[in-house]
Amino acid sequence: MMKILFPAQTGFATPFAPADSARAASGADTMVSPVLEMVSFRLEQGATDTAFLAAAKATEAPLRCQPGFLRRSLVGAPDGTWTDLVEWTDMGAAQAGAQAMMAEPAFQPFMALIDMGSVSMGHPVIRWRMD
Repeated sequence: MMKILFPAQTGFATPFAPADSARAASGADTMVSPVLEMVSFRLEQGATDTAFLAAAKATEAPLRCQPGFLRRSLVGAPDGTWTDLVEWTDMGAAQAGAQAMMAEPAFQPFMALIDMGSVSMGHPVIRWRMD
């Protein structure tokens, strides 16, 4: 369990969320951790945000059917960089889901708008979340 310490003069430490203490006490530290698929990229030259978001929305149904899918967000930065954030129940679900979606026909128009040379992908484990 990750703890954030208050300044040394207070003399005590506490977790951010009470649920963290409950999970640690229940032995949940040994449970499988959720994974955040993080894919950063730029769009192909000439692709518009409107066309890209329409193509992204067309991927919703097949993605929701994937075992272990939890949620997804697409984040667009002012510099033109996009990040696709997909939360999965565990690493196995993340890897299987990513592989399945690459073969999914509904994902082809979405993928066609991404500059593949700009893609950076990772699957870090979510260690702490504040809901």
